[in-house]
Amino acid sequence: MSEVDGRWHKRSGGTQTPSHLLHWPHHITIICVPFPSFWCPGSFLTFISYTTGVSDRSLSECASSSLISSGHRPTPYAGASTMAASVGQLCSKPVSLPGAKLELKTPQHRCENLLSSRFLRGSAPLVCSQSTASRTKLRVWKHSQNRRIMTTCSATVTTGSDSALAPKVDFKKLQNGSDIRGVAMEGVEGEPVTLTEPVTEAIAAAFAGWLLDKKSASEGFVKLKISIGHDSRLTAKSLQAAAARGIAGTGLDVVLYGLASTPAMFNSTITQQDDLLCPVAGAIMLTASHLPFNRNGLKFFTSAGGLGKPDISDILNRASKIYEKMSDQTREASQAAAEAVVSEVNYMERYTEDLVEAVRKGARGTERPLEGLHIVVDAGNGAGGFFAGKVLEPLGAVTKGSQFLEPDGMFPNHIPNPEDKKAMEAIKQAVLEQRADLGIIFDTDVDRSAAVDSSGRELNRNRLIALMAAIVLEEHPGTTVVTDSVTSDGLTTFIEKKLGGKHHRFKRGYKNVIDEGIRLNQAGEECHLAIETSGHGALRENHWLDDGAYTMVKLLIKLAASKAAGEGKGSEVLSNLIEELKEADFASELRFKINQDHPDLGSGTFREYGQQVLEKLEQLVKSDSALQKAPVNYEGVRVSGYGGWFLLRLSLHDPVLPLNIEAPSKEAAGKLGEAVLAAVEGFAALDISALQKFLESAKGLVLSYPTACKLRSSDHIRFVSAAIPCMDGTLSELRYNIARATVSGR
Repeated sequence: MSEVDGRWHKRSGGTQTPSHLLHWPHHITIICVPFPSFWCPGSFLTFISYTTGVSDRSLSECASSSLISSGHRPTPYAGASTMAASVGQLCSKPVSLPGAKLELKTPQHRCENLLSSRFLRGSAPLVCSQSTASRTKLRVWKHSQNRRIMTTCSATVTTGSDSALAPKVDFKKLQNGSDIRGVAMEGVEGEPVTLTEPVTEAIAAAFAGWLLDKKSASEGFVKLKISIGHDSRLTAKSLQAAAARGIAGTGLDVVLYGLASTPAMFNSTITQQDDLLCPVAGAIMLTASHLPFNRNGLKFFTSAGGLGKPDISDILNRASKIYEKMSDQTREASQAAAEAVVSEVNYMERYTEDLVEAVRKGARGTERPLEGLHIVVDAGNGAGGFFAGKVLEPLGAVTKGSQFLEPDGMFPNHIPNPEDKKAMEAIKQAVLEQRADLGIIFDTDVDRSAAVDSSGRELNRNRLIALMAAIVLEEHPGTTVVTDSVTSDGLTTFIEKKLGGKHHRFKRGYKNVIDEGIRLNQAGEECHLAIETSGHGALRENHWLDDGAYTMVKLLIKLAASKAAGEGKGSEVLSNLIEELKEADFASELRFKINQDHPDLGSGTFREYGQQVLEKLEQLVKSDSALQKAPVNYEGVRVSGYGGWFLLRLSLHDPVLPLNIEAPSKEAAGKLGEAVLAAVEGFAALDISALQKFLESAKGLVLSYPTACKLRSSDHIRFVSAAIPCMDGTLSELRYNIARATVSGR
């Protein structure tokens, strides 16, 4: 039995089933779980927590354990009851509150003894998502067959860090290309918090100063507004409050959008609507895309688009100086300023209305052009859940079976990432189970997307690019399509031979791809589409904004038009558009990490070391008639051969050399891999174990390249398959004691 507000509740059947989770009035949540074995075998722990004044949101399964009842999908409230959502972790690990300060007041000595135990000193992700301090009561029972102990305590929980400023912060390390990203809360071993509330406050103040400089130079003095939005991350609200303080401290006005998408934040800089306080001079989106729950970051926009790398470097330099001068007094002053200049508006309503109108316009004004189509959405518990109810349903689509629409910063079901295999499998299964016409999936902040047709075929990466190219080239014949560097040879053939367009393969990085599309237009070469295999897609007609929702709008317009014309059923029209796209039977990406502490680097940087690897590869390719280096290439070394191709390049930000291989067979891929191995195996600081494993699985016998027909023990034999006889001992002995064996033939 358990007691709630003086009442007793008897569990069904009189048993203490550990998976029961019940809701009571005033946001009371009860969870019973088995006690950790180090306390008392057979015991149960009951949490009763409540928070008032917080709106409900539906629960997607937050706990990795199956302890939470699957028969009733309860709600983890923002605040203390979010602890209930992750309490399934309790059985196997101690529990802490990552990124939070926990103050316990213990009116009873038993509570003090209980809560000071190992139970609250571990590292399992028991997470509170409340952004500001809230009073929470926590009652703990320890049940056994013969006795019951009840204790009561109060806790104040805040996420993020609002404690004294850290002595030193390396702001440069927070730059990730044209974004800022960092660790915003504890919970992952070996990842200290780098993006605290004070750091975020300083960065937002720096952006405000940067914006003032830009605007005053061109427009004179004006009172500027900056909008702030965020995705579903656990630290979103606390960092939003910090950013608002930073902006307000510079004298600018702040407009809070709450849960929003990255594309919506850009649109707020160009929308003309006074009651929404638009347009704003600049916008900040708090997101870390598909990265784990403990991360967060910032993206910045003006009406000219997203900021570039030089701008981010400038802002971080400014932020570092601001941070050095920050104190508790300056932060209190910023807080007081924020209370006077911060407004809240629901901009997402306007953004979704614009998407709906875009489809209606593309369907020649039809009010419900998707009537009769069944489309399911997977938002991955990110910010994209609006698309089902706010976009598809007003257009007439049925959205039954849509999943993971509720925001949940633990991302309990799968990573919100259209490139992730588990994520794509989830939307694929939803489409097949619902017999839907189309499936749509977004990343966390909705600037990327992908789809699945009615047969379960994934429409992402090269397929999505081909599909968008087919749609755009119907509207703009002969136009150039800009993509990133890892797109396939088959895509080039499809765009240029089938569609009559031009494929301009550029560098990795969505900002690189978009900026190249803009540059081509300025240089006189017509370009209407710039799209990356990751799912970032930008259209000239949409202000060159990488908007995952707008990418899907283009597909919906095509569906609506074909439906009205009677040209196929469901998503057949989309599948038919790319039926002639030739795809490799084998594709893989391997990553070679550069050990920056290895003496082989000498006094050089990892970039210099990586460049040496690429130069060595280029030399070997020139001497091999079976391989052809790409005549036009903007990144790394791209080579064709054996019916396939590979690209070895240096990562944009990390000490890593990614290798992409596509080939008509695994054997052909192995031959391409051998050529790469010959170039990289002499670089001691390079971890090529992934390539070695790949070659072992690809061919069984893989030899250092090039090879002789007759081999001796002194030759560089990498792996030997079981089909090859050994002179002394078994195969496994041969692999680990290669000098004792002689192998003839290949």
